[in-house]
Amino acid sequence: MQQVLNMTTEKLSRWQAFRKKLHDKYRLVIMNDSTFERKISFRLTRMNVFVVMGAAVMLLIVATTFIIAYTPLREYIPGYGDVNMQRELYHLTLKTDSMEKEIIRRELYLKNIRYIIEGRDFPQPDMKKPSDTSIHQYKNLNFNISPEDSALRNDIESIDKYNLSFSSGTHSDNSISNFFFFTPIKGMVVNGFNPAKGHYGIDIAANQNDAVKATLDGTVIFTGWTLETGYIISIQHSNNIISVYKHNSTLLKKTGDYVKAGDPIAIVGNTGELTTGPHLHFELWHNGTAANPKEFMSF
Repeated sequence: MQQVLNMTTEKLSRWQAFRKKLHDKYRLVIMNDSTFERKISFRLTRMNVFVVMGAAVMLLIVATTFIIAYTPLREYIPGYGDVNMQRELYHLTLKTDSMEKEIIRRELYLKNIRYIIEGRDFPQPDMKKPSDTSIHQYKNLNFNISPEDSALRNDIESIDKYNLSFSSGTHSDNSISNFFFFTPIKGMVVNGFNPAKGHYGIDIAANQNDAVKATLDGTVIFTGWTLETGYIISIQHSNNIISVYKHNSTLLKKTGDYVKAGDPIAIVGNTGELTTGPHLHFELWHNGTAANPKEFMSF
């Protein structure tokens, strides 16, 4: 018991000695090194030094937090960007694009006014074909027909031979639904059939170098290039059906060639002004009326 009391007394004396040291007074004197003249003097204790330093650290933490949270300086800190910056950049990009288009319109307007005042004729638009160097890359393409594809062709041809809906190689009625259409290309339909808006076909997104195939047996009646739709190929089929394939990068057939369903006729491309990426614009016409290709085949 006496030993425990001695240990408690020793600890208490140590604590009292530590507290006394905290309150011991010291003097900080700043003197002139050459004349030893006293300039400034402070009376300090260890407790005062700890309190002042702790308060300074807390003040620094609060000031830093305030700067990061409520001032624009936070944008200069790596990894701490403005959450609205991407949105502002997007709107600024749209405004810049709109301003650029408006400047082009104004320049064209002023140029037309100048032609009218000077009495000159308006220049004709340049309708030359683009210099497509990729055409030569497709001249020696080798399309290997697999045994499965040949078997499928034979099955389809044998079905047509004994189909009562056919007579002497032609259809007995004018219904387009009696035909078996070969899908020209597999892909995602990104723009549907909408004659009210002047879109008489469907747009099928595909890879740049995919082959476009004929949907039915027929004869190529047109191959060419236009400013809006790029390279085009049109095929005349039986029963007054015409298929049209637009925006190709190059054409593999020429006018007058006879093709069978599934034969490669072109390569998917991105030609013409009315395009935003590699795709095929496919149209199907029957008796001079546009038909929705999605009603007769699956893409």
